[in-house]
Amino acid sequence: NPPSPTKNPLNDIGARSQIQQTSRELIDSKIYNQAKFMIDHTGINVSNFEKSKEFYAKALAPLGYQLLKEFNSFMGGFGIDGEADFWIMQGEVNTPRIHIAFRAETREIVQAFYNAALEVGGRDNGAPGLRTHYHPNYYGAFVLDPDGHNIEAVCHMPV
Repeated sequence: NPPSPTKNPLNDIGARSQIQQTSRELIDSKIYNQAKFMIDHTGINVSNFEKSKEFYAKALAPLGYQLLKEFNSFMGGFGIDGEADFWIMQGEVNTPRIHIAFRAETREIVQAFYNAALEVGGRDNGAPGLRTHYHPNYYGAFVLDPDGHNIEAVCHMPV
């Protein structure tokens, strides 16, 4: 029998729990993550390719990123699973500086990103922590790369 049109299925604890579980599985699925985002790749210009390459290789490692492609020591692509989606290129640095946020699966990964970035010469631009003015579970950390671009790692998952 179909549900009563006057009964809201979200008021049923069992139904709500199943919807939440299905939603979580969808969010965790690679298909969802691929379909949700329309930006294929992005990039920034850097003043010193070698210095920036070292910075990003170490800062993004906790996020699972690695240098995947490099062309003539002036352009490199970083990514996960063989797909470069973040590029740096030697050239006139973007003005104004760019803000790029990388998604992290856990808050611990956000902290690891922040620590790694500072160890390789990044400058603090916002220590790891909740930013509840965005939403209750927004946990991010911000660093400035060697050229002053604002690079962020963010986790949207609750504890």
